[in-house]
Parts: sequence; structure tokens; C-alpha cells
Amino acid sequence: MVRRRRVRDGWNMDFEGHLAEARAVTSLAEAIAWVDRAYGRAIEVIGSSSDEELDTPIDDPQIMQGQPRGAIVNGITDHTAHHRGALTVYARLLGKEPVMPYA
Repeated sequence: MVRRRRVRDGWNMDFEGHLAEARAVTSLAEAIAWVDRAYGRAIEVIGSSSDEELDTPIDDPQIMQGQPRGAIVNGITDHTAHHRGALTVYARLLGKEPVMPYA
């Protein structure tokens, strides 16, 4: 297990630890399971938060400072779209035709 350093407001900024965890994933099935767990945790945390908590501004100057905590939903969506696009490019460079996600 990789030991992580946490910063205030709940953000885990241990990018080296994240990279080590990502490099340990060796199959598509494992990667999909990881994403499913991450989304599950996000849904649980956001779904169990009150409107007041979600409206509270983020204090951390490294990520979305001043935005309401609920704005993280848009951040997650944008981040996921960025990675999906990058993976599509990588797949095409390998001669693969990615499945259209909107069909």
C-alpha cells in the first residue's frame, strides 16, 4: 500500500503515490474496477453531503479555490473527458478504432 500525504480540505496531492498506484494496474479489467470504485466513492461522498456543505467554498489554493465544494462534479466530468480523449488518441495511434461512447 502506498502511503499518501494529505493536505487540507481532503485533497490528496501525493502525485507520486498516485502514479505508483496507476503503474501497478496491469489489466483493463483492473483499471475499469478502479474507476468504478472511484466513482462509487465520489457518488457516496457527494450524495451524503448537505446543500450547505456543497455550497461551502473550497479553501485549498491548489485546487478550485473559492469555488463551492459542489463544483467538483463539473471538475470530475471535465477531468474524465480529458482522459477519455487522451485514451482515444493513444488507441488510434495503435491502430485501434475506439468505440463511440454516445451511440
